[in-house]
Amino acid sequence: MKIRGMILLCAGLLAASASSASATMYISEDRGGQIGQYLHNFAAVRSSGERVVVDGSCLSACTLLLGVIPRNRICATERARFGFHAAWMPDSTGRPVTSRMGTQALWRVYPTSVRRWINRHGGLSRRMIYLQGRDLAGIVPSCSAVTRSASVRSGRRLPSRTAQYERAGAASYGY
Repeated sequence: MKIRGMILLCAGLLAASASSASATMYISEDRGGQIGQYLHNFAAVRSSGERVVVDGSCLSACTLLLGVIPRNRICATERARFGFHAAWMPDSTGRPVTSRMGTQALWRVYPTSVRRWINRHGGLSRRMIYLQGRDLAGIVPSCSAVTRSASVRSGRRLPSRTAQYERAGAASYGY
């Protein structure tokens, strides 16, 4: 009887770990933040096996998911929009100054298809450029083409960073 209980416990633990690998992260209206934090968070998502659905804006450091998460685990809805610009740091007065080192780090993370698109649209600069619609569909699979399961509709959401930016003001920097 003890052995049967242990087998059931092991089976339960295995099932629990398998279900977390099939979870889905849902990104909407993410304004970005510090590069290192996003790289760390997306590396954890990559290791977990989670899928990522982008349904709305994924701006600045959020776009790093394109180079960290495998393409076959990302999809974009018709509302998805990725915004790219050069990395920046605040100067001594708090004004943004382009960070060459940070921008180079971004560039190394992005896949070739994204780098080509960025180059065709003026490169990474202080001006935000947006990848959406037909151009986005050429880089990220459409969610309508991916089987929509219950886990996609009830997946884990990446919290909106808007309130955090409003509280942090100029201290929210990095990208």
